[in-house]
Amino acid sequence: MEVKKIDHIGIAVKSIENSLPYYVETLQLELLGMEEVESEKVKVAFLKIGESKIELLEPTSPDSAIAKFIEKRGEGIHHIALGVDDIQGRIDELKTKGIRMIHETPKIGAGGNLVAFMHPKSTGGVLYELCQKPGAEVHK
Repeated sequence: MEVKKIDHIGIAVKSIENSLPYYVETLQLELLGMEEVESEKVKVAFLKIGESKIELLEPTSPDSAIAKFIEKRGEGIHHIALGVDDIQGRIDELKTKGIRMIHETPKIGAGGNLVAFMHPKSTGGVLYELCQKPGAEVHK
């Protein structure tokens, strides 16, 4: 199974409203949309950058993973999302290769995508997210 592309790069920010002018006006990236992902206690904004996207992540609660990340490390790159066609198959394959998964089964993320994160202790300190577009078949 192959990784199709870098789907997006997640960037933790304290405020999307304060961060957007840099991305939209200075970098001239197109804002694709914003939404709140209540299950993750974040507000997200997606910006188009070529074939990929930048995902700005703003915590909506002090106990969200993004709030804790910002408190510990400050604003900045949070994760790299890899686009895949068969997320569960990819999870299963990675586990056989010794990769520790944060999510052993995919869950619904922003944009209705199926997502699962690899633990950074298994990936050289980088938080990677597997991301499958909605509507693709999920293998169990």
